[in-house]
Amino acid sequence: MSDILKNAESVELTGSDFSIELLYKVSHTPIGTYKVSIADSALKKMEISRNYVLDIVDSGKAVYGINTGFGALSEKYIEKKDLAELQYNLIRSHCTGVGEPFTEEVSRAIMLLRASCLVGGHSGINPEIVELLLDFINLGVIPFIPKKGSVGASGDLAPLSHIALSLIGEGKAFYQGKLIDSSEAIKAIGKKPVNLGPKDGLALINGTAVMAAMGSVAVVRSQILSKTADIVSALTLDAVRGTVRAFDPKIHQLKPHSGQIKVAKNLLALLDNSEIYQSHTDCGKVQDPYSLRCIPQVHGASRQTLDHAHEVLTTEINSVTDNPLIFPEDDEVISGGNFHGEAIAMCMDYLAIGMSELCNISERRVEKMMNPSFSDLPAFLTKNSGLNSGLMIAHVTSAALASENKVLSHPASVDSIPTSTDKEDHVSMGITSGRKLLEVLDNLQYCLAIELLCNTQALEFLKPLKSSAPLHKVYKLVRTVVEPIENDRVFHTDIENIRKLIQDAKIVEVVESEIKLD
Repeated sequence: MSDILKNAESVELTGSDFSIELLYKVSHTPIGTYKVSIADSALKKMEISRNYVLDIVDSGKAVYGINTGFGALSEKYIEKKDLAELQYNLIRSHCTGVGEPFTEEVSRAIMLLRASCLVGGHSGINPEIVELLLDFINLGVIPFIPKKGSVGASGDLAPLSHIALSLIGEGKAFYQGKLIDSSEAIKAIGKKPVNLGPKDGLALINGTAVMAAMGSVAVVRSQILSKTADIVSALTLDAVRGTVRAFDPKIHQLKPHSGQIKVAKNLLALLDNSEIYQSHTDCGKVQDPYSLRCIPQVHGASRQTLDHAHEVLTTEINSVTDNPLIFPEDDEVISGGNFHGEAIAMCMDYLAIGMSELCNISERRVEKMMNPSFSDLPAFLTKNSGLNSGLMIAHVTSAALASENKVLSHPASVDSIPTSTDKEDHVSMGITSGRKLLEVLDNLQYCLAIELLCNTQALEFLKPLKSSAPLHKVYKLVRTVVEPIENDRVFHTDIENIRKLIQDAKIVEVVESEIKLD
């Protein structure tokens, strides 16, 4: 197995200075691209913290999380001889997750964030356990982690317990594309299951790694989709022969929201030197509908939800989020609430609203292309309408997705439900926020794919005129996977092919080979 990491790039975890972008790269590239390890400085802090926990055990002093029960059972003292069993019981009893598992990429991000938190030196965990967790990441063992079962405080207990279950050689894990017993997966990578000691189980499961991983993945995906939305909307504007007058910098200097200014700048750069635009500069159009004229104001506002999420999640992924926390230098163990995911839950709800709006306005632009009374294009972008329905129902799908995203944008974080005999009486619902957000992004990919299917088809009716150099490259890229529409066909395949280009950031890449977008 060591050959897998022969040419891997090294990433050392310090417990701080971790970026969302690096997290995404490590979790979304093939196994063996990166080798993650614990920095020497972090390992020393972990050893000090671990020894402090063992000293507490030897003293017999009752300290929550080390030699007591958990949650509402925190007043029950546990004898030294039962402490290992206490941790195993904790993991097994908390494995109550249900539903489909997280994707491999999100699961790797979760494990990476949990490891990064634990190396901070305030958790008291045995470093050998974190070493096996990193072996899972580096060598491709992916625990089966059900998506549902967390209320977002006291941390992501159920899903993180399923990871811990794999570390002790129980439960299931994916390895080389197959779901097998975790014990077999551990054996396959030449390792052994860990043995849990005092506080080890609690340190593994009490934290916000699942919420934070979902949010971080969503931030990077949203960065790609925000740029893609600017590109796609510019192509639509050209296809319906709209005007760029509304993107004049003088307008946006009078309402200087940062996102709005960036989007207006992008649109002007994208449409610069378009043959199509130059062909109708004297057409007499004064202003376009809001879905075209107000792209900077709408896309820009969505970008500011993204900026906020990036800030919040950068703080979260560089934080220690379990409980209780160990402060050996002060001779203290302090119980607190860093496991509460409210900040992440709220910012993910906010980001879901922002990304949902990109889908909402995209659907309106698609409608403009369908409507010949506005676009001066054939109805539903087909030559022989009546005999052919063209892209009529592709627009209906866009409308369905936009409507669904409105439902998914209801904030989960405004809900709370008491648990653990009312001791854990206010929770964040952060995983629900994250799951909704990722679904909104899936729908947005499809909305933008449908808009691209429509506007590239619209360009067929404007030939021999071409759009600008970067937008013509987008047109040609789409044509590598979708042929021009002559007669009705199964458009599902076309939509999926374009969605894949969007997901893989190919649309952004081909544009940025010509111009740099903000």
